[in-house]
Amino acid sequence: MPTLLAPLLQVWLVAALVMAAVWWIQKRTRNAGFVDVAWAALLGTAALYYGLIADGALLSRVIVAVLAAAWGFRLALHLLHRVLNEREDGRYAHLREHWGGHQGKFFAFFQAQALAVALFSLPFLVAAGNPTESVTLWTVLGVLIWIFSLSGESIADLQLAQFRADPRNRGKTCRAGLWRYSRHPNYFFEWLHWFAYLLLAIGAPHAWLALIGPALMLVSLCWVSGIPFVEAQSLRSRGDDYREYQRTTSVLVPWPPRSGEKEKGKRKKGEPQAPP
Repeated sequence: MPTLLAPLLQVWLVAALVMAAVWWIQKRTRNAGFVDVAWAALLGTAALYYGLIADGALLSRVIVAVLAAAWGFRLALHLLHRVLNEREDGRYAHLREHWGGHQGKFFAFFQAQALAVALFSLPFLVAAGNPTESVTLWTVLGVLIWIFSLSGESIADLQLAQFRADPRNRGKTCRAGLWRYSRHPNYFFEWLHWFAYLLLAIGAPHAWLALIGPALMLVSLCWVSGIPFVEAQSLRSRGDDYREYQRTTSVLVPWPPRSGEKEKGKRKKGEPQAPP
């Protein structure tokens, strides 16, 4: 455990300094979305760092560094494109209004994200410490889950971006592709992706600590800063259309949508048909 603590503290310190700088950028631009970009990029950087300094076999360190860094930097670039080309995310705009633009609260929020970087990087560190020197069934399963989840998240992001790019869809809810089966398919695949590191950690000392990835992500998405904020903003901006979407579509796990309400034009049994 002491061998895990020092790298985690180092990552936390660097993340705190970076988040302080990103907070200053947010203050100048009035766009807090940069915090998400920094969070993803810092996790990708942490994976590369752990790949260099961890005690595990070379194979374990390379796999973790490549997979986690690719995930982190892909997400960071995707978020950066949105931040640079769109107005401030509605969630953060609402917080800005709710907090009255209080920069002290924003600074505390950004520092909380720095702590989250350290916590979420723990599965990378544990998996990179795996002493197993050969490819195992767990290695194969971990890589396959990573490929499947990253592909699903990328497809969901692309489908939403294409929907939002069409001016005719302004004020409407995306039901295209994966969004027909889940209100947050990108979040689902993001959560699923963390199981890859749990599988890659099997055989490592303290492998159970890799559970913090999927567990913490599920809590974050469902009860902290993910789904509750997004859904509240969607209800503010899309109203009844989003309420109907909530009624018919699974919140996280992709699932066939529930059937819609019966057409209002259908007459009740024994009721005369309305004229055309």
